[in-house]
Amino acid sequence: MNSESDQRRLSAILAADVVGYTRRMEENTEGTVAAWKIARSDIIDPTIVEHKGRIVKHTGDGFLAEFATVQSAVKCALAMQAKLATNPLDFRMGVNLGDVIDDGEDIHGEGVNIAARIEALAQPGGVYVSGSVHEQVRNRIDVIFEDLGKHEVKNVSAPVHVYKIVTDDDAPVIEIKATEQSVFYDKPSIAVLPFDNMSGDPEQQYFADGISEDIITALSKVSRLRVVARNSSFAYKGQSSDIRKIAGELSVGYVLEGSVRRGGNRIRVTAQLIDASVDTHIWAERYDRSVDDIFDIQDEIAKEIVTNLRVQLTDGETALMISGGTDNVEAWQYCIRAGDLWFRLNGSDHLSARELLELAIELDPNYAAA
Repeated sequence: MNSESDQRRLSAILAADVVGYTRRMEENTEGTVAAWKIARSDIIDPTIVEHKGRIVKHTGDGFLAEFATVQSAVKCALAMQAKLATNPLDFRMGVNLGDVIDDGEDIHGEGVNIAARIEALAQPGGVYVSGSVHEQVRNRIDVIFEDLGKHEVKNVSAPVHVYKIVTDDDAPVIEIKATEQSVFYDKPSIAVLPFDNMSGDPEQQYFADGISEDIITALSKVSRLRVVARNSSFAYKGQSSDIRKIAGELSVGYVLEGSVRRGGNRIRVTAQLIDASVDTHIWAERYDRSVDDIFDIQDEIAKEIVTNLRVQLTDGETALMISGGTDNVEAWQYCIRAGDLWFRLNGSDHLSARELLELAIELDPNYAAA
């Protein structure tokens, strides 16, 4: 509920995060943290000040900034991406113009939500903008906009029109007509949808989400495979699975969907790999195992995907792909429950998430994700 001191206004919002941050933290925690600090202090913060914006907040792997004008927000995003090209981290950015509510400590509202959803759709190094931003700047900034059409995004009632700002660094791609809209591939591409919780207990949803997230992380370590980010694929959580429509919106050729049923210490995991261009299954499997075998199940699913997509692994990628952040199932469950709470984006759930992460670290002090 809004208090009398809350302020409502129209603002240009820039949302950004690091691509593959969790994977990078698992592979090289110190190097990733150092690169993020350098990006923040040397490029992000001063560039935002230079364009008369303000940092609303830094997150573990990104930031949210507010600007008085749309032009300033877009120019700032482009300037940052150009400077960040020398940083080992890849950022993606989204810009939206919309209503926000300022409670004195943070900003909220649909304007912020849409900026975050657009950012999640962006390619590494890319800047994507909403239709409202495009309308304001299309004749004021000398850039090329690529119309990506309308996208259904989570917690927003109407589809959001999205545009990509084309830069000189954009790699050539092969265009394939797979759905009603054009989608683009430069290598096999896949979206891992959030697995359905079939346990009859809503509190077990975190467990199904954790399996999906770990499969995304494992596949993202394969250099010859393009994997849609967690934020983008999880936007379809709880929605009916029109696979061809989802694949078109996410610009992928393949989709993995599945379900999890848990009872006591037993789990049943089903997984189906679908060729979206013809909407047919090319692989499916059911695993009836103990909860303690959850890591083996995730590894087996990831291997089957790579095999069926005929992706050639480079030296060391097989070992890297199956290397998890922990061997402790209890610590893993604490961590994925914390992740579920964190994505609810409110203070009380964040405190609960921190408590769970501390429990995970007690069980495995070397668990980088926790």
